[in-house]
Parts: sequence; C-alpha cells; structure tokens
Amino acid sequence: MDFDFATIISNLPVFFRGAVATLCVSLAAITVGMVGGMLVCLVGISSHKILKLGAKLYISVFRGIPILVLLLIVYYILPEIGIETPPLIAAITGLALNTTAFQAEIYRGGFASIPHGQIEAARALGIGPLRLYRKILIPQVMKKVMPSLINEIIILLKNSSLISAIAVTELMRVSQTLVASTYRPMEIYMTTAAFYLVMTMAIAAVGSAFSRKMAVAG
Repeated sequence: MDFDFATIISNLPVFFRGAVATLCVSLAAITVGMVGGMLVCLVGISSHKILKLGAKLYISVFRGIPILVLLLIVYYILPEIGIETPPLIAAITGLALNTTAFQAEIYRGGFASIPHGQIEAARALGIGPLRLYRKILIPQVMKKVMPSLINEIIILLKNSSLISAIAVTELMRVSQTLVASTYRPMEIYMTTAAFYLVMTMAIAAVGSAFSRKMAVAG
C-alpha cells in the first residue's frame, strides 16, 4: 500500500491541536502531582502513625489501579454521587491521582538518601522544621530525584493517550477520528507516533538541561 503523504500534510493542523491538548492536560496533571506527591511524601515520612498509614494507603491504592480504570471511575462514577466531572477535568484528575502516588515514592527515595546528620545539625542550630524542609531538604531532594521525575513526566505524557476513552480531544482521540474519516490508519498512526516521540524527546532534553543547570548551581 502506498504511503499517502498528502493525508498527513493536509491534517497537520489537526495533529498539532491534538498535541497541544495532550501537553496541556499532561502539564496540568504533573503540576498537581508535584504538589500532591510532595505533601503525601511529607505525611508519609512524618512521625504521626495514622497520617503515615493514610499516605501509604493512598500510594498503594493509586499505584495499583490501572490508569484507564481510574479515568473511567472518575468520569462515570463520580457524577453518580453528585460530583459533576467534565471530560477535561476528569482526565486531569485521574492522571493527577496516579502520578501523585508515583511522585510521592520518588520524593520519599530522595529524602531517604539525605544523611540524617544534616537534620540533626540543623536542629542543633535552632532551625525550625518549616525552614529545614524549605531551605535545606527539599532543594536537595529535587536535585537528586530530577532524573526519576523527568522519567515520570514522560510516562504520564504517554499514558495521557488513554484519556481518549473519556472523550477528551487530545492527540490519540484526534488520530482515531482521522482514521475513521480518511481510512488511512498507517499514515495517521505513524504520524501520531512521531508526535509522541518528538514530545518525549523534547521533555527528556529539557529535563537533562535543567538537571545540569541544577548541578552547576548546587
């Protein structure tokens, strides 16, 4: 079968719109996940037993539920209990719940790698807990976990293709629509793969440059 470049070229604007939607949803979810993951991590490493148990339970549950199932739960079940979730909000919520759990584990590993002597020295100098975490611990953790965090961002971007199942018009949904209208699945899905590849390579390159910058600053 001949490869039809005209189909790709004529639909490039549609692909770009889908790619932008994918990036926006992924960026929103990863941002929420960064904040939520750090909070869950801090609760998990605290001395409060009940809060630690809650954090561990959250991580276990949302790492164990497949993302597609989680998206369908948020989209279909929450409205049944009176919580309206438009497709876009459901997509961001489902992805954020998932990446929060994984990021919490990433941050926990970062905190575990910091020598305990630093904490003891800071306390001996009268540095309070808030300042200790904000000025000393969290900056070190972010530098240590940056490669793992970039990898999680890439994984989330690829997993965002699943939000097409809840009618969000992102790159994968656009591709399915184009295949139905053009009957050219090879051209459409290969172009889709190329878009995902470019986006993930760009994230990896930006993350690598940011990691080097943090290392120099450190």
